[in-house]
Amino acid sequence: MKSLTKTSRRDFLKIAGTSAGGLFIGFNMFSCDSPKVEVLSTEEVLAQAKSFNSYLSISPSGDVVIYSPNPELGQNIKTSFPMVVAEELEADWEKVRVLQANLDTEKYDRQLTGGSGAMPHSWERLRKAGATAKYVLIAAAAKTWNVPAEEITVEKGMISHKGSNKKGHFGEFVTEAATMTAPDDIKLKDKKDFTIIGTPVKNVDAKEMYTGKPMYGLDFYREGMLHAMVQRAPFGMKIKSVDDGAARGVNGIKDVVTFGNSVAVVGDKTWPLLKAKKLLKINYEPDGNVESSSDHEEIFRDLITNGKAEVRRKDGNVEQAFSSADQVVTAEYQCPFLAHSPMEPENFFAHVKGDKCELIGPTQTPDRARQTAAGILGIPAENVTVEITRLGGGFGRRLRADFVEEAVHISKAVNAPVKVVWDREDELTGGAYRPAVRYRFEAALDQSGTMIGYKLRGVGMNAGNSTRENNFPSGAVDHVLIENINYESSITTNAWRAPITNFLAYAEQSFLDEVALAAGKDPVQFRLELLSRAKNNPVGELGYDVDRMIGVVEAAAEKSNWGKNTDVKQGFSVYFSHRSYVAQVADIAMENGTPTLKKITAVTDCGMVVNPTGANHQVRGGIVDGMGHAMYTNLTFDNGVPKQKNYDTYRLIRMKEVPEIETHFLDTGFDPTGLGEPALPPTGGAIANAIFAATGRRLRSQPFIEQKEFSDIKLEIKRA
Repeated sequence: MKSLTKTSRRDFLKIAGTSAGGLFIGFNMFSCDSPKVEVLSTEEVLAQAKSFNSYLSISPSGDVVIYSPNPELGQNIKTSFPMVVAEELEADWEKVRVLQANLDTEKYDRQLTGGSGAMPHSWERLRKAGATAKYVLIAAAAKTWNVPAEEITVEKGMISHKGSNKKGHFGEFVTEAATMTAPDDIKLKDKKDFTIIGTPVKNVDAKEMYTGKPMYGLDFYREGMLHAMVQRAPFGMKIKSVDDGAARGVNGIKDVVTFGNSVAVVGDKTWPLLKAKKLLKINYEPDGNVESSSDHEEIFRDLITNGKAEVRRKDGNVEQAFSSADQVVTAEYQCPFLAHSPMEPENFFAHVKGDKCELIGPTQTPDRARQTAAGILGIPAENVTVEITRLGGGFGRRLRADFVEEAVHISKAVNAPVKVVWDREDELTGGAYRPAVRYRFEAALDQSGTMIGYKLRGVGMNAGNSTRENNFPSGAVDHVLIENINYESSITTNAWRAPITNFLAYAEQSFLDEVALAAGKDPVQFRLELLSRAKNNPVGELGYDVDRMIGVVEAAAEKSNWGKNTDVKQGFSVYFSHRSYVAQVADIAMENGTPTLKKITAVTDCGMVVNPTGANHQVRGGIVDGMGHAMYTNLTFDNGVPKQKNYDTYRLIRMKEVPEIETHFLDTGFDPTGLGEPALPPTGGAIANAIFAATGRRLRSQPFIEQKEFSDIKLEIKRA
């Protein structure tokens, strides 16, 4: 649905239910969608369609429309989902288009975007939706032509019967098909016969994006709505008093609203709001711990050594393994808080109207937005509607609903429709960060350099479980102890792209290189030896597929010419997350005494690749994101207030710093698994291990550029 053209579900059903001549077939899936080619307008297509369900629509013109329940934030489901449906339907791709569905928990099961789970969950559902439609269309054609259904073929939206030389497009049979029922055990295509899945397809919203069509929450406008900006309390503080006199005196300010620990200025336009917000005089007082980054250093040091830990995994006799070891390797790794920094800062529209509420904007979790509004207003959830716009990024930040809360509170207070907008400094200082974490690793080696014992203790700030206890190398070592400590911080945290593994992978993979060095073994061979043990003699539960991990390790070593290129020093890393496997090799050359990152080679096993174009973009984007945050980005606090408030001090990677990236995908025959996040975790480890290979300096904290080991050298990035 177009973000600026409000059409209610009731209106749509009213149109579809009173018209005839179309087919609307659905399947209860967590997500679905499709692209657009303008022949008839979408409104014309829908006006001719008869509603069977809310997913797949075919009009008498032969146009196919698929509703997409899941929010689109750049992970490409709005292109890949319709490819799956169109594949089984045998549709003409040029006659397929997509509409964003509004929230409807009666019709959709999992209307959210997060955890790289949309395609793995919806894969079979999407296929069945297309296959079901094709089945009844064939049945309708067979009845119309009086020929056996098994003699009918379908290709690119055309239904044919060779024996009678009859042919017609989908739209000619939708009326008859609407009266028919498909079996529950519908037959799906053999993967070898796919003609759309596995082909490169451009983003279905590409034209709208590059021509500047209003699609995002920030684009949304409604006549008569007010704008609002919010000043939030520092972490660990609460409002003591508010002097809003000067702010109210700014021309264009309609009201100042205090709610909870926040103060909002409300007006006709955003420019007066920026001015008025700076004129607010707010006094705060402590409300719990008021923390600074210097406090966190002390907290980490104490807890990592003396804290009471939760045992997440224990295999074998760890104490005996370490007491009998020929050598023990120990290291600690630490990462800072990070902001999500989506290109589009948080924003949301709310209109509270008595016992009803209308919400419009970018959210990864529309039902959470609805439930949040209902809770604030004390009304039934079904009285809240949510329209989803395209999201200008999220990375986990829009899983929360704090910006929705603000819009609802303010709309209720001023009795008017309100759009809340965060500026960049609000976005960086407004909380819900990646948790800061510290890890201590220990490895016990016998005389042959075999790792016989492994310990990991994680301490995280509001991180929950900061470990992934069933991931590699668990299962490959006889004696394992993995422990977790969660510290409750006043600084709010949230899932950040590839939660926990975004740093844990770097720390684990860097430490494994340290252990390989102590064992006198090549880093790749050391990992393959461990994986061989996990395959042939696993210990305890395995949370990963050993063969798939071996596959990406061996392929990455081959594609990168591991150990054979004397012009560069190389670093290796491999990780499993979100059901997928990614191995990476970083190449660094020493130029005039400076380590220069030349290239990153990545091999991914994410099962079947639905759209090579989108998959390539996801892997490259994950690498750039992982590299940039590992190398440059830090968020520190002074008395509950972030020191880095904008991009002049919050350092992100720049385009000129992106090296050559070479991507490869393994076709292992598995159904699609996650791809939005898995390429990020291995990147930091590959680069850090390459830096060590080139300089002999081990980097155990992020960002790299702030470590003392890095203080007298410069890492340069060069493109091919």
